[in-house]
Amino acid sequence: MLRAALLILSGNAAASMLLLARNLIVARMIPVADYGIASTFAVAMAVVEMASALGLQQQIVQSKQGDDPHFQAALQGFQVLRGVISGVLLFTIAGPMARFMDIPQVIWAYQLLALVPVLNALVHFDIHRLNRQRIFWPMLVTGALPALASVLALWPLAQWFGDWRVLLYAILVQAVLGAVVSHLVASRPYRLAFDAAIMGQSLRFGWPLLANAVLLFLVFNAEKLILGRALGMETLAIFAMGLTLTLTPTLVLAKSVQNILLPRLSAANHDPQRFGRMATATVQLVLALGLGFILITLLLGAAVTDLLLGDKYAALLPLLFWFAVQQALRVLKAAPAIVALAQGRTSNAMFANLIRVAALPLCWYIATTSGNLLAILWVATLAEVLGYVVALWLLRDTLALRSRAMVLPHGIAAAVVLGAVGWFLKTPASAGLPPLYIWAVAVMGLALCLAAMTDLRAYIRNRHTL
Repeated sequence: MLRAALLILSGNAAASMLLLARNLIVARMIPVADYGIASTFAVAMAVVEMASALGLQQQIVQSKQGDDPHFQAALQGFQVLRGVISGVLLFTIAGPMARFMDIPQVIWAYQLLALVPVLNALVHFDIHRLNRQRIFWPMLVTGALPALASVLALWPLAQWFGDWRVLLYAILVQAVLGAVVSHLVASRPYRLAFDAAIMGQSLRFGWPLLANAVLLFLVFNAEKLILGRALGMETLAIFAMGLTLTLTPTLVLAKSVQNILLPRLSAANHDPQRFGRMATATVQLVLALGLGFILITLLLGAAVTDLLLGDKYAALLPLLFWFAVQQALRVLKAAPAIVALAQGRTSNAMFANLIRVAALPLCWYIATTSGNLLAILWVATLAEVLGYVVALWLLRDTLALRSRAMVLPHGIAAAVVLGAVGWFLKTPASAGLPPLYIWAVAVMGLALCLAAMTDLRAYIRNRHTL
């Protein structure tokens, strides 16, 4: 398992780090306000993802029919149909969305982005089906090579345009190559089928995932829309960069854990006792990763951000730690969502994100009255805590919530995070590194948390029997 885990983590990290590098390079190349405009492309693409998220990629891994060629062709046909619908949707809302953000000059850019969902829909599903056989390299190559090409395209695009259009065309380069590479690495011929019965099955499986995609759109992008409208493009650029720097690593962690453990959890679903132990190990693993990410950001985040972005984004330094805490809490919800998905229960993430969405009106009020980004992050963090509690509670029949294996690691992690928060509140944000004793306390806290994760350590030692 360790070899597969390292392959998946490195592959997902390579693709995501390339896209992070792309955003950082663009941020250095163009003015801050232009980067604010460029960051709205993520809002547009999130509308597309929201409209087309029915979990077809997860379904081909989780379903017993996943290896059936006709089932795959039907999923691919459904994917193409939804991609075309999503493209039409994005083209239609381009005008209203640009006018809402008070940037009518980019209407044509949003309309051009309508090609992206169509291109994404043409991706060959073999890259996901092969995960069932623990063959991950086609999926990883399909993610990494187009991302690399997108980064390499930045220099000529910058010479040609020199403004927010650089990111627009880099996104298009990635989408075109993503579809092409997926076909080059596939082992089956590409077929499309339109099977009403399988489409209905996919809708039943995926409607909670679609509802959750709507919630995620509100969680990640409604705040951008609010800030862009209320506080302008420069403030939006600071907020978007904070999200970019902290969201990218947590997405890598969540995606890698799902790639590694969803097939194994699905295979163990017939054995409740074994499944319960694996589910607890999954929660412990994501908890350790989330805690580690918070501590790394505490220790290195400000220094790395200053090195990468310079003075243009100095206003981000006091906020970066809070972005990290919020995103780490968000990624914790991935563990119960993966466990539930392995059981065919696709509504866990949807209910967990409802609380986060419920906090948006308060964020809107803060943005329009005081414009205090820190207060908005605090509200979002509290909502993520409550959402994680809900996600765990929904799996109370699978996870022994009151057991030592659940309570002790969470208690230690909470104490470590609260200690980090206390130190950060007393220390002015700067681009320097924390003192040595903070490093020692952070390492000791993480080590204590790992020591309490007995199910995770047992799974790593005895993966063939758990």
